[in-house]
Amino acid sequence: MQEYQEHRRAAPAQKHRPLIVLTGPTAVGKTKLSLSLAKAVNGEIISADSMQVYRGMDIGTAKIRPEEREGVPHHLIDILEPEEEFNVVSFQKLAGQAMEDIYSRGKIPVLVGGTGFYIQAVTNAVDFTESETDTEYRRQLERFAAEYGAAALHKKLEQADPQAAAAIHENNIRRTIRALEFHRQTGGRISEHNAVQRSHDSPFELYYFVLTAPRETLYQRINQRVDEMLAAGLAEEVRTLRERGCARSLVSMQGLGYRELYAWLEGELPLEAAAEQIRQNTRHFAKRQLTWFRREKQVIWLDKSEFDYDDGKILAELCGRLPQGWCVS
Repeated sequence: MQEYQEHRRAAPAQKHRPLIVLTGPTAVGKTKLSLSLAKAVNGEIISADSMQVYRGMDIGTAKIRPEEREGVPHHLIDILEPEEEFNVVSFQKLAGQAMEDIYSRGKIPVLVGGTGFYIQAVTNAVDFTESETDTEYRRQLERFAAEYGAAALHKKLEQADPQAAAAIHENNIRRTIRALEFHRQTGGRISEHNAVQRSHDSPFELYYFVLTAPRETLYQRINQRVDEMLAAGLAEEVRTLRERGCARSLVSMQGLGYRELYAWLEGELPLEAAAEQIRQNTRHFAKRQLTWFRREKQVIWLDKSEFDYDDGKILAELCGRLPQGWCVS
């Protein structure tokens, strides 16, 4: 993304390249609409999902199958093995490469997914070069978490950066460690750093759409999706990954659905209790997603209930918000 960071500092007269974002909380219904939007603008989709990059993790990530993509090219899906680490810096680099590829063919990238921090890393060309990874300190924190638990590690962050702690779930050990690393290396708070980065103007001609729905409807959809995933074989998917040798500590195994069912496979709780934890944790995740998107600039909110949940009407609204000529009939 270095080119985009330089682009951000370029003269205002320089023409910015187009970028469309279609996001929203989990289970709101982004996938089907994203296909129609991508076809309408002659675009290609870049997945902004932190888990769909992993092969063999299809059910729990609600990954769109190749036969469902309606001929629309998708990027950053099935590019890593579950044993490999993936983070926001990796995403920013790979998304930047995918965008260059898309632009080279005269098409528009459509960033689709619900990982708000990943989206912000691209739309604002966030600079992650201020601090390098402190490997030894990271290992110390990992050992601390393994011995005393995620909650105890999170308490450290509450003391160092209360705002970051409020935004990061205590089970997200990776992000908690990253925030503590930043504090140790810079003496500052990652929450303040992120706020500064978020205030930057985007280097793109950006159209940032957030789909939403009434909370009761959204929570019903989440519960239904979890039930459908379980019926489709999510438990067996997790079992297969575990038998393959995927350790519980892997980034991939921290995904919603995977960590809860891993606990079931370890004999720590009954299957139905694990299923209820998935439903509850997913609802909490959706709430945090909405909180994140409310902090973003240049966001256009679209409540699906105001369009009778009709994707055709929503697509017409999206095209009406885009510059004339972007949507093709």
